[in-house]
Amino acid sequence: MKITEVKLRKSFTSRGDETVEATVVVGGFSATATAPAGASTGKHEVVHLPQGGANAAIESFNTNQIIGVEAGDLKAVHDALVAIDGSDSFSRIGGATAFAVSVAALFAGAKADGVPAFTKVGLRPQMPFPLGNVLGGGKHAGPGAPDIQEFLSSPVGAKSVLDAVQANIMVHRQVLRLIEKKDPSFAGGKGDEGAWAANLSNRDALELVRTAIDSVSKELGFRIIMGVDMASSSFYSNGKYVYRREGKSFDRNEQLAFVEDIIRKYDLKYVEDPFNEEDFEMFAELRKSVSSLIVGDDLFVTNYRRLEKGVKIGAGNGVILKVNQVGTVYMARLFAETALKAGYTVITSHRSGDTCDSYLAHLAVGFSSGLMKSGVIGGERMSKLIELSRINEEHREVSLWRSTV
Repeated sequence: MKITEVKLRKSFTSRGDETVEATVVVGGFSATATAPAGASTGKHEVVHLPQGGANAAIESFNTNQIIGVEAGDLKAVHDALVAIDGSDSFSRIGGATAFAVSVAALFAGAKADGVPAFTKVGLRPQMPFPLGNVLGGGKHAGPGAPDIQEFLSSPVGAKSVLDAVQANIMVHRQVLRLIEKKDPSFAGGKGDEGAWAANLSNRDALELVRTAIDSVSKELGFRIIMGVDMASSSFYSNGKYVYRREGKSFDRNEQLAFVEDIIRKYDLKYVEDPFNEEDFEMFAELRKSVSSLIVGDDLFVTNYRRLEKGVKIGAGNGVILKVNQVGTVYMARLFAETALKAGYTVITSHRSGDTCDSYLAHLAVGFSSGLMKSGVIGGERMSKLIELSRINEEHREVSLWRSTV
C-alpha cells in the first residue's frame, strides 16, 4: 500500500537532545517513530541533524516527494528520502528525519497489511537474546567511572526472552549490591542507559561484574555471558589508547595484549570496539587469537561497504546494527545481509539517547539478530525488551539464537 500522509514534529531523546518524530499514514493506518541519538558516535555515521537542528530538518523536507511511494518497498522509501535530501548523507533533512520516516513507513505498512512488522524487513526472522549494560563508564558516565564504556550481560542460556530480561535485571541489582559493599557512600548514580556509574577502576569493574554474573547464573541455573563495549575510539589519541582512570596509555600492540588478557581472565564472550574505528587490521588480529565475539560498531557504522572491507581480512565476527547510523531500514538491511552472508553475528542496538518506541524489537527479529542490545532498565529500554518478549510469546515459530560463543 502507498504512503498517503507524512507528518514531522520536533522531539527529544531520553538525554534531552533534539530529534525528529514522524507519523506516516498508509491505507488508513498510521505509525509513529522517533529517531534516537548516540553519544559515542562513529565519524562515518550520517548527519543526525543539520545546522539549525530539528526545525531546519523539518523545513527542508518536501512531503510531496514521498506521497504515493509503496510503504513496503524499503528501497523505494530510501530512494525517495535521498531524492528529498539531495544526498545519501542526509545533510539537509538529517539522518533523524530519514530514520523516523523510514521506520514509521515500515510499521504503518505492516499495520495496513495486518502482519507483524518484523516480517516486512525481508530477512529470515530470528529471536535474539537481550544484551544490556549493567555498569557504565566512558562517555556514558562521569569522572571517576571506568574508561571502558559498558560492562554487559546476556543470558543466552535462558529458555525465553522474558526469563532473559529478568535475569539481566537480577544481574543489574546484584551489581548495585556489590558496589555498595565496596563503596558504602555510593549514591546510586546511573549513566545514560541506566547502568550504574560508580567510582571504580577498569579492573575493579571487571571483577565486580564477573562476580555478579556468576552469582545470578548459579542461582537461576542457566548460562549468562559477560561482555564489554570498550568504545576505544573515544579514548584514542595520537596513536595511543589513553586510560585516564588508570593513568596508562597503550600503543596498538599493547592494547591488543591488554584486551586479550581481560578476555581470558574475565571470560569475556563479547568485546565491542576494542580498537579505534579505522584499525581493521587489529580487529582481525584479535579475532584470530580468541574465540569470543569481536564486534565492530564505530568500525562499520552499519555501512555495508565498510563491512565488505572488513570481511576481506576477517576483521571481527560480529557487527552492531543501528539504523540511524545509515538513515534508513533499506541501508541497514543491506548491511545485515552482508554480515549474515559472511557468517558474522548481527547485534541490533539502541542508542544512548533513545525514545520509548518499541520498534527496535521488530527490527532486531527482522534482521535475524543474535543479540538485541537495549539496556536493562528504564522506560525507553524496557519498552523494547517487553515488546521482544511479546514477539517471543506470540511467535513461537521464530527460533531463539543459538549462541556461538
